[in-house]
Amino acid sequence: MKKISFPKPLKEGDKIAIISPAGAVEPSQLEKGIEMIRNKGYEPVFGEHLYNSFSKGYNYAGTEKQRINDINWALNDSEIAAIWASRGGYGCQHLLESIHLKNFSENPKWYIGYSDNTVIQSYLLKKGFASIHGQTVKTSSFGVTDESYRLIFDILEGKTPHYVLESHHFNKMGSCEGQLIGGNLALVYALLGTDYSFKFKNRILFIEDIGENFYALDRMMMSLELGGVFKKIKGLIIGGMTNMGNEKENTAYNDSFDEFAYQLISERVSKYDFPVVFAFPNGHIKDNRPLIIGGNVNLKVEDHVKIEFEK
Repeated sequence: MKKISFPKPLKEGDKIAIISPAGAVEPSQLEKGIEMIRNKGYEPVFGEHLYNSFSKGYNYAGTEKQRINDINWALNDSEIAAIWASRGGYGCQHLLESIHLKNFSENPKWYIGYSDNTVIQSYLLKKGFASIHGQTVKTSSFGVTDESYRLIFDILEGKTPHYVLESHHFNKMGSCEGQLIGGNLALVYALLGTDYSFKFKNRILFIEDIGENFYALDRMMMSLELGGVFKKIKGLIIGGMTNMGNEKENTAYNDSFDEFAYQLISERVSKYDFPVVFAFPNGHIKDNRPLIIGGNVNLKVEDHVKIEFEK
């Protein structure tokens, strides 16, 4: 397994680049998150095309070229200490073939985001760099808990996350240790069979999703199964599954951890012998505890669940 590089802790006054690698954002949507960064003693620096808008079947934050320019600037500028995605949406896959890490490799920095940013995090991990799967800047304006952001700043400052959860009735007992991979299920699925897909052998896989029909969720799980993913991983962590199915028919539509979605996932992995954790608070939900993609995790699923990242 490739040795993973972890960025050095941030110090007061360090610059955090905010970029929009996918969907477009309005300035008002980032105000709270930007103020939060300033209040922690860091300097937010904006990508040139942060607030651009380019419509081509979807409202992107600029053309592909503009978004590529911003991500390469943020990754490689020596004055930038961390990169925080403004939002997800769709569009990060456009960037993968044009990312370069010449200066980044000499000075790794945290990349923070989730949802569509999963593909950027997969790319970075394949190159040997860890990242933070946590809330974007935009979601600070949507009622996300302050704790969700405080824990991201803890990681930026060199602290290692440790989580203890209540048991869930779909959990599968056991323990394992391995590198954490994954993120948004739709993007993990979209990368299967490409050069940018996560490597699954002996890893612990995390998945979360939003707004999928139940048959689409099952289709993605089937693709992972048919691709041999469940024969390779050592453990599975499932986060938020929300806004699933038909809003008019699903009484749990607004729940963070949709019970029927969990049932579908549980049935798909029931024949495999690895520990499974349901209802981990990370995903498109208000309480989002950050995870380190590429971090080494000790996972214990007993009466309580313990997820400990090694230092």
